[in-house]
Amino acid sequence: MKRKILYIDPVGIGLVAEGLQLLTSQKQEGTELTMIHLPRGPEHLEYRYYEALVLVDILHLIREAESQGFDAAVIGCFYDTGLQDAREVAERMAVVAPCEASTRIASTLGDKFSIIVGRRKWIPQMMENVARYGLKDRLASFKSVDLGVLDFHRDEEETARRFREVAREAIECDGAEVLILGCTATYGFYRQLQEELGVPVIDPMLAAFKTAEFAAELKNRFGWS
Repeated sequence: MKRKILYIDPVGIGLVAEGLQLLTSQKQEGTELTMIHLPRGPEHLEYRYYEALVLVDILHLIREAESQGFDAAVIGCFYDTGLQDAREVAERMAVVAPCEASTRIASTLGDKFSIIVGRRKWIPQMMENVARYGLKDRLASFKSVDLGVLDFHRDEEETARRFREVAREAIECDGAEVLILGCTATYGFYRQLQEELGVPVIDPMLAAFKTAEFAAELKNRFGWS
């Protein structure tokens, strides 16, 4: 069954090449993937002001994608920027985003999950989303590594060290059975952490993409959209 999926990197300077390579390596047979970033906008969405700047562009892309026959679209920011708005303007196309996809997957893999974020300031808004998705009782903790979006890949050994440190604390002290990396810019770290820690570690970019594939199949097979 063919599935046509659009992945939107909602910043002006995206990591499209790296992200496309990662997702292409994991896509199912029959999935046609297009990945784009916005032609303008900030380099990250760490502030609500920046989210407001890109919202209209995201919604226009969603409408355009549906008119072009895409089955599903991913808004690639863990804040799930504009997700509810996008679902209002998409009449048939499924729209998914990383936080909702990751937390729902995590809730099927363990009783409690922890979310590892870059900066502490991200936590209140992400907590709002976890509560909106009905999963606040499944959240063990948020953990911060004190890194911004643009810092994760500058020194990957140091980033991995910080991830390990707070991840162990989440598991041993907070009771987390599943870990979520709370930013799509954390691509590439999940596998080593998972092997070292012995618990599922969810990459939100992959979680959102695989959820989009599933949603596209449900749409095409059963008309659920």
